[in-house]
Amino acid sequence: MSRYKLTIEYDGTRYNGWQVQKGERTIQGSFFDACKKVFNNQPFEFYGAGRTDGGVHAFGQVAHLEVKTSLNPAQIRMGINDNLPFDINVLHVGVADGKFHARHDAASRSYVYLISLRRTAFGKNNVWWIKDKLDLKKMETAAQILTGFKDFQSFTDKDAETTSTKVEVNWVDIHKTDSLIAIHITGSHFLWKMVRRMTGILVEVGRGKMSLDEVEQLFKGYSNTPARLTAPSGGLYLEKVYYGNETPARGIQVVPQLLTLK
Repeated sequence: MSRYKLTIEYDGTRYNGWQVQKGERTIQGSFFDACKKVFNNQPFEFYGAGRTDGGVHAFGQVAHLEVKTSLNPAQIRMGINDNLPFDINVLHVGVADGKFHARHDAASRSYVYLISLRRTAFGKNNVWWIKDKLDLKKMETAAQILTGFKDFQSFTDKDAETTSTKVEVNWVDIHKTDSLIAIHITGSHFLWKMVRRMTGILVEVGRGKMSLDEVEQLFKGYSNTPARLTAPSGGLYLEKVYYGNETPARGIQVVPQLLTLK
C-alpha cells in the first residue's frame, strides 16, 4: 500500500458537503465512486483535511489516498479526474509519507469569504450579495476582536466530533476590490459553521446594526446571535491547508478566473 497527498478544487453548489452521507451527493462520495473505478474495486483509504458544509467551495482542499497500485501519481490524477463530475478537480497528486494524515497533520487552514456589493448574474452560488452599504473601517476593527485564542462556543453548533470550542485565529483580513469584498481568515482549525458566523457578525457590524461592544460580549458566554446571522454557504471557500513548517500566507489569494466583479 502506498500513500498519496491530493490537492483538490471544487464548486460545492451541487453537493451536501464533503463527508460521505447515505443517499446524498457529496464530494467525498464522488471520490469514492471514482477511486473504485480507477483501482478496480481494490481496497483504499481516502480522507480529507476538513469537512466543508453543503454549498461550500474549495481552492485547495487536501486529502490523502492509500491504495495498492502500479499507477504513478500523474496517472492517478488523470484517472480520478476522468471519473469525477465536472465541478470537482484534482490539481495535484504526490507521494506522501506512509504516516501522513490529511486532517490530523494539518497545522493551520485558511478560508476566504466573498461578498458582492452589486447584483451579479453569475455569482449567486459563489458570493453573498449584500445591498446595504458596509462600513469597512468598523468591520476591520471587529475583525481584530475575532482574532486570537478564544472560546468560539457561540459560533458553532453541537458536534459529536468537537471536544473543545477554543480556537486560535491567526488573523482576519478584509480586502475590497471594485465591487467585491474578500474576507481572509486563517487559524489552527475551524468549528462547524464558525467561519460563516464570523462573517455574519462582521457584516452586521458593517451595516451598523451591531456595536463593537456587542461583539466583545459574544466571548463572555454563550449567545445564539451568531447562529441567527450565519452567512450563506455559497460565498465560502476553503483556500489552503498548511502542514509542518509551512508559513501561512498573509493576504488574499483568490483564483482570479473564478469570479471577477467590476
